[in-house]
Amino acid sequence: MRIFVARRIPDTGLDMLYEAFGKKNVTVFPEDRIITREELLAGVKGADAILPILTDRIDGEVLDAAGPQLRIVANFAVGYNNIDMPAATSRKIPITNTPGVLTDSTADLTFALILAVARRIGDGERMVRANEWSGWGPMQLLGSDVFGKTLGIFGMGRIGQAVARRASGFGMIILYTNRTRLDPLTENELRARYTDKATLIAESDFLSLHCPLTPETRHAFGAMEFAAMKKSAYLINTARGPIVDEAALVKALELEDIAGAGLDVYENEPVIEPGLRLCEKVVLLPHLGSATHETRGKMAAIAATNIIARLRGERPPNCINPEVLT
Repeated sequence: MRIFVARRIPDTGLDMLYEAFGKKNVTVFPEDRIITREELLAGVKGADAILPILTDRIDGEVLDAAGPQLRIVANFAVGYNNIDMPAATSRKIPITNTPGVLTDSTADLTFALILAVARRIGDGERMVRANEWSGWGPMQLLGSDVFGKTLGIFGMGRIGQAVARRASGFGMIILYTNRTRLDPLTENELRARYTDKATLIAESDFLSLHCPLTPETRHAFGAMEFAAMKKSAYLINTARGPIVDEAALVKALELEDIAGAGLDVYENEPVIEPGLRLCEKVVLLPHLGSATHETRGKMAAIAATNIIARLRGERPPNCINPEVLT
């Protein structure tokens, strides 16, 4: 068996693969950077299993480059918009992901962004590091309260619900929009009120995005949505970058249609809309949602478990297209 890992992952997962198949049969791309297309096509050749990360585009060309012996692609992510699912399914190649382990770490980071943009933490940190702080002042870096404000959650899956639980501790009013409404018991537990997208946008002081990236949600937030938000409101995105039209966001910030934004994901990662870099009203993070030792270790273990199961002739536990296994 030959397994190709497109970027170094935590040892938890690698050690599992080494033990199952032997270290010489596991090839890990040696450099800690995004693999190029040419390197990916060369690396997968002859692989029985591919373990890509979310920046690796896995399409028909890559699947065919691997060869007919390819038996699984185990994505190192919960989302799988980097994978051409029809191409994989038509070739009867199972695709797996790593669900359920990054919920709390991503929710924690979401709330970190909410607090950072509201209380101007980035501005303050830059001021202190630049030795520009001359002491406390009554009008210095005034921000916005979080406690008691209205949090709008667009996408009330696992992460959205985890964010809502954290918001309850801040006494926030919680609104949400989702493809399907939650059951009454869950709504009551979360103290969340279901509403439509227009109301969510109009009433939220903090609007946090937690939906998957689909054709319907691509650019779901653009010029029209930003114009409808409160001028004192903040946009938070820890989901997927293309849900937001970044050029429109820059314009909205310049026109002061909204007060600011906290972003962990971007439309064309790692490229970021130039205007965002220049805007002091935005907190920018380098896609850190699941970046804890605990969470990334669990993701590595799940990806390895999926590969081991498939190559041993068993059913991989996190298969997204189970119809190929029948």
